Amino acid sequence: MSQLGLWVSFSVVILVLMAVDLGLLNRQAHVISLKEAARWTVVVVLVALAFNGWIFYERGSQSGFEFLAGYVLELALSVDNVFVFILILSYFRVPTAYHHRVLIWGIIGALILRGGAIAAGAILISSFHWITYVFGAFLVVTGVRMAFHDEQDIEPESNPVLKLIRRFMPISPSYDGSKFFTKQVIAGTAKDLATPLFVVLIMLDVTDLVFAVDSIPAVFGVTLDPFIVFTSNVFAICGLRSMYFLLAGIVDKFHFLKLGLALVLTFAGVKMLLVFFHIEIGVVPSLGVVTSALAVSVVASMLLKKKDKHHSPVEHHEV
Repeated sequence: MSQLGLWVSFSVVILVLMAVDLGLLNRQAHVISLKEAARWTVVVVLVALAFNGWIFYERGSQSGFEFLAGYVLELALSVDNVFVFILILSYFRVPTAYHHRVLIWGIIGALILRGGAIAAGAILISSFHWITYVFGAFLVVTGVRMAFHDEQDIEPESNPVLKLIRRFMPISPSYDGSKFFTKQVIAGTAKDLATPLFVVLIMLDVTDLVFAVDSIPAVFGVTLDPFIVFTSNVFAICGLRSMYFLLAGIVDKFHFLKLGLALVLTFAGVKMLLVFFHIEIGVVPSLGVVTSALAVSVVASMLLKKKDKHHSPVEHHEV
């Protein structure tokens, strides 16, 4: 099959997944049950693995293993996303019934932003090969910092994006159902206001883009094929919404996962830097390192417990 055929086929699969998720399963705002989240997570993973099998068939084992390694890596990094998403949604006191709506539209926004970021990264690497070493060094530094950084220190209230939104956009003091915008009468005049749910949507997309700064170079450490980088990213993002509802109550228990991710990012960076010395680590050993690091961190998290910390919720100020 031609490259165009692969892109078209992939696009059709993703559009069907999104259509089913948006139109057939979630027409009305409701609380997503654990069973529903688990079912959809399994569906997305199975579709991704089926697509992986198709890549093995169409493009050979090298591309097949590259997709698998990239998908596993992105899926693991998505778990880290879930923790921050939980923090943001709880901080803004988003009603549980509206979590799905803001997450699904946040994911759509993330797909667009990541597509642009991946295209930019691919162009830079193809035009300036030395960018690969910059990405490698960046991943090593990021991995080391991640190992010593506590994600629970993040405070949405201090986020400059939130401050910018509040400064330039009038925001209603309360939610209006699942709407992103609403009308309110202020001083006798009807005004269009953004609801706190819209603020949360922007925060989710900005947060995902920040995470993409780490994850996209990491996948380029596995493969330089833009098709593999993009498709593995998209399949991981498509499962992010259901993963959120599946892991919302237990994701904070995987406190050693961050160390596993730090090791994976550092490994990806070192792998890219070793190319300068004409040393290449194959995709199968790379996949082994990624899966082993993540598996050990998850098992360690289950065996060793850690105390939780809590954040004060945000107060919605009328602008």
